[in-house]
Amino acid sequence: MHLIISRFQHETNTFSAIPTPPESFVSYWGEAAQASLRGSDWPMAPMIEMAQHTGATFSTPVAAEADPGNRVADVMFERVAAALLTDIGQGCDGILLELHGAMATESVDDAEGELLARLRAAAPGALIAVSLDLHANVTRKMIDNVDILVGYKTYPHVDYRQTGAHVAELARRALGAEIQPLTRWRQVPILAHTLAMGTDNGPMKEAIRLAREAEQHPAILAVSVFGGFPLSDISDAGVSVVVTADGNADLAQQVADRIADMLWLQRKELIYKSPPTSTSLAMARALAEGPGVGPVLLFDHSDNVYSGGTGDSMDVLQAALEAGLEGIVTSPFCDPEAVAVLWSAGAGAKVEVEIGNKVALPFASRKRKPLRLTGKVLCLHDGEIAMPDSIYGAYHQSLGRTVVFDTGSARIVVSEKRNEPCDVKLFTDLGIDPSEAPYLLIKSRMHCKPIFLPMARGLVQCDSDRGGPTSSQIDLFPIQKMRRPLYPLDRDFDWTPV
Repeated sequence: MHLIISRFQHETNTFSAIPTPPESFVSYWGEAAQASLRGSDWPMAPMIEMAQHTGATFSTPVAAEADPGNRVADVMFERVAAALLTDIGQGCDGILLELHGAMATESVDDAEGELLARLRAAAPGALIAVSLDLHANVTRKMIDNVDILVGYKTYPHVDYRQTGAHVAELARRALGAEIQPLTRWRQVPILAHTLAMGTDNGPMKEAIRLAREAEQHPAILAVSVFGGFPLSDISDAGVSVVVTADGNADLAQQVADRIADMLWLQRKELIYKSPPTSTSLAMARALAEGPGVGPVLLFDHSDNVYSGGTGDSMDVLQAALEAGLEGIVTSPFCDPEAVAVLWSAGAGAKVEVEIGNKVALPFASRKRKPLRLTGKVLCLHDGEIAMPDSIYGAYHQSLGRTVVFDTGSARIVVSEKRNEPCDVKLFTDLGIDPSEAPYLLIKSRMHCKPIFLPMARGLVQCDSDRGGPTSSQIDLFPIQKMRRPLYPLDRDFDWTPV
């Protein structure tokens, strides 16, 4: 038995100001792709382990990932596709892929569907088994070209390895003729807001409960509920349910429809309305002055790097400083120009510098002005941070040159590259103990909750009143391609899963 195993990850925000050229990707090819997964919890890792444990031969043409941004360069997509097709051309029994499900390229809205269709055409008799992110915008083209499809069941995502292991085990059983996987889906006309997709409460919690319950049936192999990615302006953006069953397509469709119907009935709870920034900051102050220990977390979801944010929006920090909050520690603001000024000044120097608001937003009508601040350079760091126990397992974050700048009210981390923390070491390696900060301001929606919430006295979500690059105010974005009707863009329509 010979397997092709690879990963190709990108969440495409078609409104993002950040391009995604080939050099945006951290890419490994051939044997290096396999080596890059050692100690990792990414879904591709247990796929490789399954091949090793079963004695299968396998190749790993590529493992490539880029932080979310705008459309992936066509040349990068074609390079990945060519690497996969070259190995497939040597013959294979199965293709196991870790994909995202919300990738778009310069030429193709449904990148994963296009990739899978090419692979199916090249290897019509091979098993194709795929893992997807919970924020996948699943399409008909994807479904038509896979045998097995499994998505994350958690948001914040903490089940990378479990999802990969699920795919690997089903692939092993299918290749051994123990099961006959058939996959069906139901698309739901809901453009859910990302902050309403948390699986620890609300409709997504119930949907995941129903999914796990359905998987107890011996013929149901996998049930996945996808919230979708609302900042990708493609026809198929939104909620969907995918079910893989053993030889019973009708049963798979029934399960998908039952969960889809539940989500439609609770559609209002899948919409998030941002309170004014001042209200959020007042809540934060009340938490800080109340009982408990640890920082108050301020999650700036208006500029979430892992949704395609610029990492340089200053709106929430500026509002917090103007509101008189003291003792703020921030996650990295991406501003290479400010880093150059602070780096040149040197550790200990007192500097006046303009930070952030320098990347123009394609959809914004007003140009943002940098925030001029005076403070002291506390720390200079090369930004190379090893994280052996991150939420991804062994991981390495490269921030570029990084500076800690102290204004008195805030210790601001400024880096040359965009970043969202996936471990406390991002702070401790810079000489900061985040657990001792009164306020910890992080550019994130939910990704950082498993890391920082256990040390915090509370969490407050913060949006920019005028709308940041990843604002939850979806009406700020010039949507053109999404299918209609689609709730909440359209409200006066009925729907049933048929």
